Amino acid sequence: MPRRAVSVPAAQVGLSTASVYPEPTSVGFELARRLGYDGVEVMVWTDPESQDVDQLVAMRDRTGIPVVALHAPCLVITQRVWGADPIAKLGRAADAAQRLGADTVVVHPPFRWQVAYAHGFARQLARLYDETGVRFAVENMFPLRLRGRDVSAHTPDWSPVDGDYRFLTLDLSHTAASRSDALTVFDAMGDRLAHLHVADGTGTGRDEHLVPGRGNQPCGEVLERLARKGFRGNVVVEANTRRVFGRSEREADLAEALAFTRLHLAAPAA
Repeated sequence: MPRRAVSVPAAQVGLSTASVYPEPTSVGFELARRLGYDGVEVMVWTDPESQDVDQLVAMRDRTGIPVVALHAPCLVITQRVWGADPIAKLGRAADAAQRLGADTVVVHPPFRWQVAYAHGFARQLARLYDETGVRFAVENMFPLRLRGRDVSAHTPDWSPVDGDYRFLTLDLSHTAASRSDALTVFDAMGDRLAHLHVADGTGTGRDEHLVPGRGNQPCGEVLERLARKGFRGNVVVEANTRRVFGRSEREADLAEALAFTRLHLAAPAA
């Protein structure tokens, strides 16, 4: 029987340096190189290596692993990383992305208490894109559950789908945590979807970031849909390996995640 041609998009498959926590950012570059990832997404957080652009440039050059994206320091635990002004941090993230050659910065919607920041957030992202060409892709988050009620820590919502944003990030662990239908979110993002975090979850309300294929999210179907669309953004594995027993188990988990992603990031040619 004749074999059907397979279409593989130009999207790069990267490894989030958050996937090697509690090891430092430099280990993320080394494992990406060893395992065959196309690049890394640098999570800028409490690890001093992640905050120092000069060190990141040196890691990139030493390993030959490009930085495909940067995750801005917008977690609760990183509110003081790169300064306390969230608007200034967006500019700093754009500068860092340009120095590193990354085309995308992942950001979260503003927290509810960041009133001034939230007021001009979408306009600031659009301005930075127009000035630098760096895409700021706003990530879907999830509500907190307090006393049986869902409460959003973000404004105007934990979901960016209805916001006035040019670019969006879909995180499949976050769809599980929010108990959202991932394919419905995928469809709602449409052509604004510029970046994918591949991870899994079980819908327990916790942000699990399991290796894809170990939860109940349609990770494979999302990847196949991207392949059919000829997706040209970035696909990044963001898996939690902090409970593994040593480096060898961490490598095995991240190798499995890469194999899953490459297998499914393909579709029959039209």
